Amino acid sequence: MSAQPAVLFVDDDPRAGELVARFCAGRPFTVRVYTAPEELLADFRAHGAACVISDLRMPGMDGLELLRALRALDSDVPVLLVTAYSTVDSAVEALRLGASDFLKKPYDMEELAHLVERTLETRRLQGENRLLRQELGAQKQARALIGTSAALDAVRARLQRVAAVRSHVVIEGESGTGKELAARAIHDLGPDAERPFVVIDCGALSDSLLESELFGHERGAFTGAVRTKPGLLETASGGTVLLDEIGNISPAMQTRLLRVIQEQQLTRVGGLHPIAIDVRFIAASNRDLATLVAEGAFRHDLYHRLNVLDIRLPPLRERPEDIPLLVRHFLDEFNRQHGTRLAPFDAPDLRRLQARPWPGNVRELRNLVERCAALADGPRLRLEAAEPPAPELPEALTADWPTLAALEQRYIDRVLQACGGNRAQAAARLGIDKSTLWRRLRRHQR
Repeated sequence: MSAQPAVLFVDDDPRAGELVARFCAGRPFTVRVYTAPEELLADFRAHGAACVISDLRMPGMDGLELLRALRALDSDVPVLLVTAYSTVDSAVEALRLGASDFLKKPYDMEELAHLVERTLETRRLQGENRLLRQELGAQKQARALIGTSAALDAVRARLQRVAAVRSHVVIEGESGTGKELAARAIHDLGPDAERPFVVIDCGALSDSLLESELFGHERGAFTGAVRTKPGLLETASGGTVLLDEIGNISPAMQTRLLRVIQEQQLTRVGGLHPIAIDVRFIAASNRDLATLVAEGAFRHDLYHRLNVLDIRLPPLRERPEDIPLLVRHFLDEFNRQHGTRLAPFDAPDLRRLQARPWPGNVRELRNLVERCAALADGPRLRLEAAEPPAPELPEALTADWPTLAALEQRYIDRVLQACGGNRAQAAARLGIDKSTLWRRLRRHQR
C-alpha cells in the first residue's frame, strides 16, 4: 500500500503547527510541522512533499523567500501561504512566484483541511494528465491506442515497424479492440501520412453498393447514375485504404478486389478503360482469416496478397491494467464536451471493471463511461448508477423451447430493450460490431 501524501507546515508560532497536526490527524495525508523555514527546506530537499503550507511573515526567511527556494527545487509542488498581513503587493508577488493559494488568519481549520485536500486532488489529476500526455506522446499512434500494458507496448512497437514499409497489412482482433485506430496509426506514422486515409466498411454494404463505392461508376452505368463518380480507391490513390471487416465480402467481390490489389488499377462500373491507382491496403477483421481460408470461405490468394504484414490487437480482458487510463481518457473527453468536472470511478468500481470479460472491448468500456457520466448524480462516476438490468433469459429458454434462431432474436430484442434501443450500445454488450448487429436484425426482418 502506498504511503499517504506528505504535507509540510511551517509557522514560527509552535501552537499553530500543533493545532494543524492534531486537527488533520486521520485525513488522507500526513502533516509534518516546523517552526523554522530552514528546517522545512532541509526536509523537502531530503524527502520532497506533495504540498507545503507556510506562514508569510516569519523571522529570518519569510514565506516569499521560502517559496523562491522551493521553486528552485521543484517547479510544481503546490505552496499555500498563510498570513494575517495579506497585502495586494505580497499576493501579486507570491502568485508571480507560483504560489497555489492564500489563506488569511485567523483561518478555520476545516477550511484549511479542505483546501489541502482540493490541492492534493488537483495535483493528482495533473499528474495523471501528465502521464496521459506522455502516453499519448509525440508519436501519433499513441493518440489511438491508450494504455501502458506490456501487450499494448508490443503492439505499438510492431505498428512502428510496419508503418516504415509500404506493404499491405492484415489487422485482426475482436470487435471494439481498435482496429481502425491501429490502421490510422500505421498511416500516420508512414511515408504517406499527408495523403488520404479512407475507411470502407465491407460488412455494411451489398455487393453492388460496395462495388460502386470502391470502384466508382460512369454516367449511365445503372439507373440513377446521372453523373460519373470516382470510387473511393481512386480518391485514395497515393494513400491508404482500410478494408474493414473484409471477411464479410462475397467470393465474387474477393475475386475482383484481388485483381485490383495485384495490378493496382481498376475499372469503374460501366467503364471501359482501366485507371491506375497507388494504394496501400490494410485489411481488418474480427474473424480469423486463416480459419476462413481453411474453411473455403475466403480466397487463399487474396489472404496472402494482403497478409504481407500482420498485427493482432489484444482484447481488453488481456490488458486490464489499462482500464483506469482508458476511463480517465474517455471521461476527460466527456468533461470537455459537456463542461462537467466529474471524477473517475473509485477503486472498488475500477476493480470490478478490471474483472469483467469485456466482450465489446474498448468500445464497450467507452459506452459504459459515457453512460455513467450522463447519468451521474454526484461528483464521481458510480458503476451501479448506470448498470442496465441483465436480460432475463430463463423464461425464454424454458417456456416454448424455441429454435436457436428464435432464441437469438429474443436475446437481441432483450439487449436492445435494456440499452434503450441504442444499437451501438447493444452491439458492444453483445460483443459484435454494429454492421454484424444490423445484418442479424435484417435476417430476423426487424
